[in-house]
Amino acid sequence: MDLITPGFGLVFWTAITFLCLLFILRKFAWKPILGAVEDREEGIKKALASAENARKEMENLHADNERILNEARAEREALLKEARDIKTKMIADAKDEAQSQANKIIEQAQAAIESEKKAAMSELKNHVATLSLEIAEKVVREELSNKDKQIQLVESMLGEAILN
Repeated sequence: MDLITPGFGLVFWTAITFLCLLFILRKFAWKPILGAVEDREEGIKKALASAENARKEMENLHADNERILNEARAEREALLKEARDIKTKMIADAKDEAQSQANKIIEQAQAAIESEKKAAMSELKNHVATLSLEIAEKVVREELSNKDKQIQLVESMLGEAILN
């Protein structure tokens, strides 16, 4: 029954062996294991910090992208507004130029009409004068073909000349 009830010597040597094993484990095993755990903990902390930095970087990039998009939209709107303004100005200039050309054409047409009117009036006056002379010539010929009428005409002209 010695095995069931341990003696003082067995407990003593078991305790010493246990303390030696504990000392050896502490000296050679605990430091590397704790070092590995601490290294792993440091690696995890660095990974978390790196992930946080990456998240912040992504947020900054997202904010920069939004800012750049807003600037691009504003620039596009400014360019479109400028293009609309230029188009409006070009249309207004074209209308003014067309109105100016139309006024010039109207003035030239009115001047041409006036000139044609004067030429027609002059031609009409000449034609009327020619017709009047032809009629007068025919009347005078008719009047002068008869001798009595000739004498009467000369006397009436003399009478009128004296009166004037």
